[in-house]
Amino acid sequence: MGINGLEIDLVYLWVDGEDPVWLEKKGRFTNKVYDNSETHNKGRYADNDELKYALRSAHKHAPWIRKIFIVTDNQRPSWLDISHPRIQIVDHRDIFPEGVLPCYNSSVIEYFLYKIPDLAEHFLYSNDDMFFNADLSPEFFFSEEGGYPIVRLKRNRLGKFYYTLKRLTSKGVGQYAQMVFDAATLVEEKFGAYFSGTPHHNIDSYLKSDFQKSVEEVFADQVRASQHNRTRTYGDLHRSAFSFYGLSQGRAHLQYVGRKTSSRILLHKHDFDAYLKKYNPKLFCLNDSQRNRDHHRMLIGHLLEKHFPERSPFEL
Repeated sequence: MGINGLEIDLVYLWVDGEDPVWLEKKGRFTNKVYDNSETHNKGRYADNDELKYALRSAHKHAPWIRKIFIVTDNQRPSWLDISHPRIQIVDHRDIFPEGVLPCYNSSVIEYFLYKIPDLAEHFLYSNDDMFFNADLSPEFFFSEEGGYPIVRLKRNRLGKFYYTLKRLTSKGVGQYAQMVFDAATLVEEKFGAYFSGTPHHNIDSYLKSDFQKSVEEVFADQVRASQHNRTRTYGDLHRSAFSFYGLSQGRAHLQYVGRKTSSRILLHKHDFDAYLKKYNPKLFCLNDSQRNRDHHRMLIGHLLEKHFPERSPFEL
């Protein structure tokens, strides 16, 4: 139980990108399996057993979580005890509208999280490469007064000018950064509030009712325009719009964070052990991307086993 008896759930997306059935279907519907692009890179779909260690971190550091929902495309981890009363597999077919599946676009999958059967009003959302790294209370994610989500952003002191500068460089603005900028601009146009910070890229908190309102009412046109994009596409509505909307309405609380609160560790760039020792963040993401190669991914299980060696009750 959480704040004042509130129940708080945790939702993950998970995919096994080596499943031959899944690979055949993806190739058939997208005409591409893997490349080094932002859209089709292997890191977007590779299963490096991160979910196992994410669940270990949740069990160790957030034992107050009521239920854990794992959203998949007709898959399930072989090591997961799906009979555990706090674990529930949710298939895409359980939450998606007609005519949208199959979908390989995490931004689109996220739109329909509020449709998960029995999902609590207060829930956390996490990718499977995001981890609790300290004993955290429900108040870390929801305010004591009102139970509103805490929205964590990293400061962007250049504001909109940051994106102008990025466009002038050879690398330009990537899909993720562009979607976040578009989300902030959309909220400014609709509600007159612009939030220049960028999402901390870690475990986030939401109210199911506000999430639903964002999808079905506030940003319904943008959701309809994006939901048929089977893979990530420039112009997709990003869920950061839902958080920016909550902030604009006084139904969320803004907190700017640094690396000691929330860290994104780039496996191809950072020394995992040294980074954790230096910053000891409360949350961290061990981010896979198009910059990683298989020799980087081979390290992930070893690094996480060393950091989270105790099995959770969710493992067979």
